[in-house]
Amino acid sequence: MTTTTRLSELNGDYVLDTGRTRIGFVARHRMATRVRGRFDVFEGAVHLDGDDPGRSSAQLTIRADSIDTGDRRRDAQLRKDFLGAAAYPIITFVSTKVAQVDETKFDVTGDLTMRGVTHPVTVPFELVGTADGVAFAARLTIERAQWQVNWNGLTSLLVSPTVVLDLEVFATP
Repeated sequence: MTTTTRLSELNGDYVLDTGRTRIGFVARHRMATRVRGRFDVFEGAVHLDGDDPGRSSAQLTIRADSIDTGDRRRDAQLRKDFLGAAAYPIITFVSTKVAQVDETKFDVTGDLTMRGVTHPVTVPFELVGTADGVAFAARLTIERAQWQVNWNGLTSLLVSPTVVLDLEVFATP
């Protein structure tokens, strides 16, 4: 995969390739190490306007119950107690603004909704390649308490209040 040299080549509507996209996260557990995980069921779309990136947009829908950290017991607790997946089965991101930072970097601002709570976030995406589609990467740190992603008071002592979202997005026309 090569990086495009002409942003204007990126125009049109794209859908996320779920086989080549990774929606991951890292949370620090204060008694152990980092807990890494991902969401396995999601869909999304991107509209790219290479001539006017401000007219670009993105949306993402994630099934909360598709969380996977490699530990079934922990995943069940995360689904139930942290994400409330039975009552709030969907996590969404809908962009409201796209700003080009430099040749390959873009700030995508939008509304992130988890557990029925919506807050704006700005995701610093970097264009990392084009070939038979377009690839972007981003890392974003969020405060999980803003979205009420917490189990009980003890959790605040054991689990870091921040979670790093790690995104590797591949979209095809």
